[in-house]
Amino acid sequence: MSQPALLVLEDGRSFAGTSYGATGETFGEAVFTTGMTGYQETLTDPSYHRQIVTQTAPHIGNTGVNDEDDESQKIWVAGYVVRDPARVPSNWRATRSLDDQLKGQGIVGISGIDTRALTRHLRERGAMRAGISTEVLDPQALLDKVLQQPPMAGADLADEVTTAETYVVPAEGEKRFTVVALDLGIKSMTPKRMAERGIEVHVLPATASLDDVLAVNPDGIFMSNGPGDPETTEHPTTLLKELLQRGKPYFGICFGNQVFGRALGLGTFKLKYGHRGINQPVLDRATGKVEITAQNHGFAVDAPIEETVETPYGTAEVSHVSLNDNVVEGLRLTGKDGRVLAFSVQYHPEAAAGPHDSAYLFDRFVELMTVHSEQMEGRA
Repeated sequence: MSQPALLVLEDGRSFAGTSYGATGETFGEAVFTTGMTGYQETLTDPSYHRQIVTQTAPHIGNTGVNDEDDESQKIWVAGYVVRDPARVPSNWRATRSLDDQLKGQGIVGISGIDTRALTRHLRERGAMRAGISTEVLDPQALLDKVLQQPPMAGADLADEVTTAETYVVPAEGEKRFTVVALDLGIKSMTPKRMAERGIEVHVLPATASLDDVLAVNPDGIFMSNGPGDPETTEHPTTLLKELLQRGKPYFGICFGNQVFGRALGLGTFKLKYGHRGINQPVLDRATGKVEITAQNHGFAVDAPIEETVETPYGTAEVSHVSLNDNVVEGLRLTGKDGRVLAFSVQYHPEAAAGPHDSAYLFDRFVELMTVHSEQMEGRA
């Protein structure tokens, strides 16, 4: 049975509704995502750790949930905000309702509020701390609790979402390469996309040492998406510098793009409200092609778009930009011979549940390792 629930933002704006999922109290950074589909993948994306997610699509839960589409082992969102939850799920793959899934994992949510007004508020004022409660229904009392919560800026969260133990995702078909993937909050579809291309993926914890990585003898290095402020992520940045110094081919996604930027000597900054959804247009500056991308990030790399940057590892440049706000969406590192040594993107080419415009980037990673392998054989 639903109970009265209250959502309060740190600037004092409040929304009264009814409980959805578990009852109780939760706190996090209030953000919104514009995806019309893929709510199960959103909920299980580790990048949403410590965030209260608002769905801008008004009707949520109509296809229920299943056991195949999770992006990780659990729901990571701190809280969930929807307007009109489905009363009964209807899909041949569904095994239970979204409401039951939220309750089963203790995720406190709220429904029946004007999510359009909430989204407009966040777009004008930016992502901010928030709380949802079925226990404290007085706005001022809940606001007092919200203001005691830590902000997302300065949060070091990769160690909270990373795998505890190394695991291997075997190549599908003939094995072509071995890749070490540093798990900063990896989604399960990412190693699957690499495995489909003949890559054996060794997923290592975020705390893995240089010796741990080199012990695998990888053909390439990958760093995943993940939550938190990239300025706090010292260990992965130092590790990547050491690997770039050794000439290891590198591919980074989302948080891995921000770590790449920091390793190249660039800065990062917090976006006002971030990019979250599956309809974000990005320009590939080399080809002029526009890709519709899936994104989930609140921080970005601070890099000159029209200039190159000389680094100890080669020449760095911005490869992709957002057509909405000109935010850096990709980086490329090239050597003196013009050969690409490493690259990264701020968006999600693995993109479950879509779009799939950017899946070719995994092929580009294969090409990068192929060229590097041929060069190493030529020197032998």
